[in-house]
Amino acid sequence: MPSYHFSPRGAFAIILPSTNVAVEAEYAQMMVPGISWHSGRIMIHNPNLGSDEAFDQFMVDLRKEIRAAVANVMTAEPDFMVMGMSSETFWGGIEGATKFEALMKEHSGGLDITTGAQACNAALEKLGAKRIGVITPYQTVGDEQVRAYLTECGYSVAGVHGLKCLTAKSIADVEPETLKEAFRKVDGPDVEALVQAGTNLFCAKVAAEMEKELGKPVIAINTATVWHAYRSRGIMDKVEGFGCLLEKY
Repeated sequence: MPSYHFSPRGAFAIILPSTNVAVEAEYAQMMVPGISWHSGRIMIHNPNLGSDEAFDQFMVDLRKEIRAAVANVMTAEPDFMVMGMSSETFWGGIEGATKFEALMKEHSGGLDITTGAQACNAALEKLGAKRIGVITPYQTVGDEQVRAYLTECGYSVAGVHGLKCLTAKSIADVEPETLKEAFRKVDGPDVEALVQAGTNLFCAKVAAEMEKELGKPVIAINTATVWHAYRSRGIMDKVEGFGCLLEKY
């Protein structure tokens, strides 16, 4: 892939659902010099997430549309791919996550990739945290996929709090104070770090604020994916205002 004069350090493809409004906004806030973001949107025909059954169907439909989103963004000739969606990246434990990464690499013609699940695991490893609390926007079926993946990766999950958002679009409507209260619910004296899944939650700055309140790492998934994508490309810039991951590591 070519190196662009306007983004010599990396032209990053972002794959995200058509209903997502948080990823591009938060990624832009964490942008460093010499890179660019290019979006491929997965068409979401039915954003209903109001039950476990609806959530399952949402995932089925998403898988049907994802190849077209990749084909679309690949016409911009990016040199790295970032998944701006998280549920599918946790699905099926480590085996499922590995298969998904391989599938996306195949769709893109061989690009290296950062996924939400992969980034959260790498962040927790970097931080040395083992006992964690998790919040999501999901129904129970999604919560359990996140729990299963992180447990397989060797973490002790103290609790998962799912916000059970009714649609894929309404995830972005969750207020900061609701997110903060969710973090407090899964925190505890034995919890070493907190993790947020669900890329359409505006949580990057909230997580940074919660780090100060709770005195421990709080990982927002959009922050983790940006951090992992940068570091995977050898971009070591520190970014202020989004918590310890981008500020220190």
